[in-house]
Amino acid sequence: MHPSTQDTITLIEQQLAENTLILYMKGTPEQPRCGFSARVAQVLNACQFNFAYVDVLTHPEIRQALPLYSQWPTFPQLYYRGELIGGCDIVEELYKTGKLKEKLT
Repeated sequence: MHPSTQDTITLIEQQLAENTLILYMKGTPEQPRCGFSARVAQVLNACQFNFAYVDVLTHPEIRQALPLYSQWPTFPQLYYRGELIGGCDIVEELYKTGKLKEKLT
């Protein structure tokens, strides 16, 4: 039996509450399974941020529910203190302008 979407959203809210910085990505930081996820993980590592992650490829219920929750259709999705920062383009732009460190410290 698959968990309901509401159960999955409750799980997502719990993950967001328990992790200051969390990346929903395809694959893992060590073995990303998409270029965009790889780039965001590289940026976070370059900034030496500790972050949690969820591999949405191994959690299809989260992959399906998170875009409904966030109103953001694509992955990766980076959250800080429960708030969506954005996807790859936004994270890279914040990093290039120096605003990512500002925002996440």
